[in-house]
Amino acid sequence: MGAAREQFGSRLGFVLAAAGSAVGIGNLVGFPVGAAKNGGGAFLFMYAIFVFFICLPVMIAEMSVGRNTLKDPLGAYTKLSNNNRGWNIAGWLSIITPFMITVFYLVITVWIFGYLIGAATGNLDVLADPAHFGSFINSFDIFIYMSLVLGFVYFILQGGVKQGIEKAAKTLMPALFVMLIGMVIFVLMQDNAMAGVKYYLIPDFSKIDSGVVNGALSQAFFSLSLGMGIMITYGSYIDKRADIPGSAKLVALTDTAVAFIAGLMILPAIFSFNPDIKPEELSESSVGLIFTFLPNIFLALQTSIGYIGASAVASVFFLLVFFAAITSLVSIFEVPVASLMSTKNISRKKALLVCGLLLIVLSLMCAVSFGMVSFFTEFVNYAGVNKSFFDVVIDVFYDTILPLNGLLICLFVSYRWKKHNLNKELENGSVGYKSSLFEKYVDISIGTFIPVILFMILINTIASKYFGVILIG
Repeated sequence: MGAAREQFGSRLGFVLAAAGSAVGIGNLVGFPVGAAKNGGGAFLFMYAIFVFFICLPVMIAEMSVGRNTLKDPLGAYTKLSNNNRGWNIAGWLSIITPFMITVFYLVITVWIFGYLIGAATGNLDVLADPAHFGSFINSFDIFIYMSLVLGFVYFILQGGVKQGIEKAAKTLMPALFVMLIGMVIFVLMQDNAMAGVKYYLIPDFSKIDSGVVNGALSQAFFSLSLGMGIMITYGSYIDKRADIPGSAKLVALTDTAVAFIAGLMILPAIFSFNPDIKPEELSESSVGLIFTFLPNIFLALQTSIGYIGASAVASVFFLLVFFAAITSLVSIFEVPVASLMSTKNISRKKALLVCGLLLIVLSLMCAVSFGMVSFFTEFVNYAGVNKSFFDVVIDVFYDTILPLNGLLICLFVSYRWKKHNLNKELENGSVGYKSSLFEKYVDISIGTFIPVILFMILINTIASKYFGVILIG
């Protein structure tokens, strides 16, 4: 007999933990950049539509599967499909994908931690040097910071669901919100900040095309941690009397609110500290904006609040992003850890050790693929482009398999588990869900147009990433 399934101690704990998994670097930086480059308020409007009308039903489906089975993604697929070999593959994909996403996400989190240390120790001028990032990611410091970040993640996860993940979420998420609001207030008080607010909030519908629509949908889907097995795993930790639809709505609302508020921080800051900036000059990459653009923006503050003040603002920002990255990292890594505990019936400590050792090896392979080791730097070539090991992990697992996993969970719930079983699970703990318009919408959407949209994203991604052909754009 295995140990009883761990559970969250409260609905608030679950919502904060699930929101923590959703709120990450993409919300704080990727979303504002996407909004700036794609019509401001129009992008924001489309993002919100996609979150609540497409992503929310998928999230609800994942949570329901987890709570019904009280298992990790692999165990859930196995149980509900009666050990069908084809669906077992879907279960394995839901375990391998978050593990591999943890691999590259850990590396980015290490970079953020390094910049946090740099800003906090008065080296903001060094961080603002355009050449610094390239030298930093190829320095020995990376390995020291990686060991510290791994220790932080281990400390949280070894406490389990209630004393580890939930406790950390109840501390880190409120702190993240307080810092974010504080940064927004500070930025909005600066000169020319309102120019950024107007650009961000006033829609420019003339910029909307199929590429922008696809970008907003992808941002919404990935932002909510769908397709990673996180919501299935966290769903297995929910009390049977909990309101899944209500909790999912709160998670989606929290995630969208953070993305929106982050836009009120990033865009006004850019327009204020660099009045001559043009939106098209912003990097498409969240990583590029964090490590090459924003340090210069913060350094420019020294003319008004001094070098120490500018360093303090930069430190708060990087601490904010670090907290967001850690909450996501913990949630993603919990999926393979929970699966190993369940399938092998071993303790959390042993599962963390096994998964942790493999994570260290693969993360080091990613970390040295920026010029430190040529084999991993020029790992493979496709679509006429040399790709590092780091690039391959992102292309395969983040950009390709995530939408595939989302497609599979929709098909599984609709045509294998069946919609009436989904509805029965959702009605348990949710007063008023039965026969509601929302129930009808979830019923229809996850079995019809949502799988079609995810399939189109998948096909377009495969064609563009691996063959250099853009089918939709």
